Amino acid sequence: MYVEVTKDTFCLPRRRRETHKGDFGRVYIMAGSVGYTGAAVFAANAAVRTGSGLVYLGVPREIWSVAAVKCDEAMPHPLPEDAGELLARMSACDGVLIGPGLGREEHTGELVRTLVSRLDVPLVLDADGLNAVADCRQLLAGRTAPTILTPHEGEFARLTGAELPVKDRVQAAADFAAACRCVLVLKGHRTVTAAPDGRVWVNTSGNPGMAKGGSGDVLAGMILSLLGQGFSAAESAAMAVWLHGRAGDLCAEKLGEYAMRPTDMLDCLPRALMELESAE
Repeated sequence: MYVEVTKDTFCLPRRRRETHKGDFGRVYIMAGSVGYTGAAVFAANAAVRTGSGLVYLGVPREIWSVAAVKCDEAMPHPLPEDAGELLARMSACDGVLIGPGLGREEHTGELVRTLVSRLDVPLVLDADGLNAVADCRQLLAGRTAPTILTPHEGEFARLTGAELPVKDRVQAAADFAAACRCVLVLKGHRTVTAAPDGRVWVNTSGNPGMAKGGSGDVLAGMILSLLGQGFSAAESAAMAVWLHGRAGDLCAEKLGEYAMRPTDMLDCLPRALMELESAE
């Protein structure tokens, strides 16, 4: 059984008047590599746009200057060379995202696995973060803090050894989430979000115009943002998936499915968020 997600499934609470930026989540993103600066920037900008109070973006030193020019609200910096320092920075945050555009260098994969095993904060693994743990399902199951994985079907096949196409997406996602004690977002048409307790959501928003490089990075940043603001891992994932698709639908209405870009989706995200805001 599953729940179909619509705009009536979730609600964003009104923000209290007496607040400051620290009340809305400090999140850390480890992303990017030479040739893939856009992935890191998309994720960071999406986290800001979805409401995070403070967004820290750690990128390889080689691309730091590029990321710094592209980010006005997020705070890019060169990734520390010392794993202990990086772990300390991440541990001071309310949520961490690892993976968009990070690359598949062996030393990068080793670092990702070290962080996954030692981090005790909510974690989102996307793209190359997923590739780094493809053979480490026990590492995921052993985590004590919430973990969200966001694979498309190809990445899911690498994680599980499943044949493509995945025949029963709902059951496959639910089985993996339960076995690895994580929230799984199996992306694609009618994206499936499965929680380790057996709850499953199937998304109803979105369109083919979203099938462009950068779209998944936007989604990862949105999930992280909601997670850092205190929503549960399952709620963060399922709600972000609907909002992401709704922003895509608003883009398609305005620009058409051929011309719309992930940047345009970020511009349409405020309207999608307003549709979920509580009236009280």
